[in-house]
Amino acid sequence: MGHGKETPRQKMIGMMYLVLTSMLALNVSKDILDAFVLVDEGLFKTTTNFGVKNEGTYAEFEKQMANSAEKVAPWQEKALAVRSMSDQLVEDMQQLKIEIVQLCDGEDAESLEAVTRKIWDKSAGKHKEVPSFDIVDSKISAKDNTDKPAQVMILEKKGEDLKSKIIAFREYVSSLVADKNPEVKESILKSLDTSNAPATEHEEERPWEVNYFEHVPMIAVVTMLTKLQSDVRNVEAEITQHLLSAIDAGAIKVNKVEALVLAQSNYILQGGTYEARVILAAYDSLQTPDIFIGNVVTKKLPDGTVDYEIAGTPQTISYDASGKAVFRASANSVGNFKWGGILRMLNPDGTFIKRPFSAEYQVGKADAVISATKMNVFYIGVDNPVSISVSGVPAERITASMTNGSLVRSGSAWVARPAKSGVATVSVTANIDGQNKLMGKQDYRVKTVPNPVGKVAGKSGGKIDKATLAAQMAVVAEMENFDFDLKFRVTEFTVSAVVKGFTQSKASKSSSITADQKALINGLTKNSKVYFEDIKVVGPDGSVRELPIIGFTIN
Repeated sequence: MGHGKETPRQKMIGMMYLVLTSMLALNVSKDILDAFVLVDEGLFKTTTNFGVKNEGTYAEFEKQMANSAEKVAPWQEKALAVRSMSDQLVEDMQQLKIEIVQLCDGEDAESLEAVTRKIWDKSAGKHKEVPSFDIVDSKISAKDNTDKPAQVMILEKKGEDLKSKIIAFREYVSSLVADKNPEVKESILKSLDTSNAPATEHEEERPWEVNYFEHVPMIAVVTMLTKLQSDVRNVEAEITQHLLSAIDAGAIKVNKVEALVLAQSNYILQGGTYEARVILAAYDSLQTPDIFIGNVVTKKLPDGTVDYEIAGTPQTISYDASGKAVFRASANSVGNFKWGGILRMLNPDGTFIKRPFSAEYQVGKADAVISATKMNVFYIGVDNPVSISVSGVPAERITASMTNGSLVRSGSAWVARPAKSGVATVSVTANIDGQNKLMGKQDYRVKTVPNPVGKVAGKSGGKIDKATLAAQMAVVAEMENFDFDLKFRVTEFTVSAVVKGFTQSKASKSSSITADQKALINGLTKNSKVYFEDIKVVGPDGSVRELPIIGFTIN
């Protein structure tokens, strides 16, 4: 077991296993054999808890697929491959335990309880049911048999075969970890270590399978196989969380990338100036894209993908100090005018994301000007300020209405309160010479307020000092990159962690971190994982939402 630094859980299991095995070598009473039963039952519970947590991670993949299948699919495919391999490896280990028990206690051993287990079938994209057995350790008769387990694991070379399967699983899983996350890869390699036992002064180097399964009592072999099952589920949990977090660690941390043109107005007066902002619908604030204005040419590449270029020499527009890129064109004549270009952003891998965009505006005589103060999107459940004016017409002679909601005057401005997702049309009428005339209409997209980001100590996951984490008072929900000042209230959450090989969970029915949760955090050791999950928040519209898991590693 000397393969480098281990987690506290692994140290505990390894120490108990060595102590019990050493005592067995001294022919200690069968009470020691029964101690293995307790260890095995504890490991079984831990393995089951990991399985439940992993199912929650796969469910989160499905949820994100519904929002952005194109972005999530490559990462989900890797996660499901891990799911299939880990399910099969855990069941292979279970079959080895069953074979050993049947060889020692008979085909109809009292300790075997028939069950049907679900294994993920990667090719079919769903679970398949396989017949199996659960083992009731307390009912095993031949706990002290050391010959027949060795027959299966050493003479029949099934221990060597198991070692090969663990190595294959370990190599595949570690290959999914990016080079910038060496600590994750190191954790995986240590959890699934199959190194030979080093040579000593009195003994040559011993193969992994010989070290664990030769001349070892049957109950100890069963316990070790259960430990290996727990290690596999632990690694599965770690790599699937890593893959889930990688979805938003790519080129641009958004669900969908679109180039949008936000104009103050698409209808201006002759002699005025047309202005429009070119932005990403949702963007990474640490990066600013390049914007090229001109006629867009679409090119189909040999691999079937599409690329975009500007015909001729493009005009470029830059971002100002406030982070805005503004396109300006002089309105010297009346008529309809079209413009567009390409928005380009650099990926970390050196490639570019390109999105074409286009817009048009009309230059005319006096007309209504309708513009959302924030952006050309209305959000449900909040007051959306709208500026409405008609050139040459006093404000008191202007009236406005809106489909899909209400539009009310508020001082010198207007407030839109949309009813449901979709489109809302704002219509403006002016009283000119005693007659009400329709001066213009403007369509706005209506969206629900996006989810906030759950944070603890100002972070949404990663590494954290235990003292810092334990000092926190609450879980908060923050709106990121959102123009409205909205507050979401955390109503409940759960803190979960593995302590001494067992998963412990403590719930809070408010945003406050409870004393029990702080005690759980204070009991963690370096490199322990702790999760804030089942986070529920209430938004300004009264709707209840569930936020993604916040995972920390204790420094």
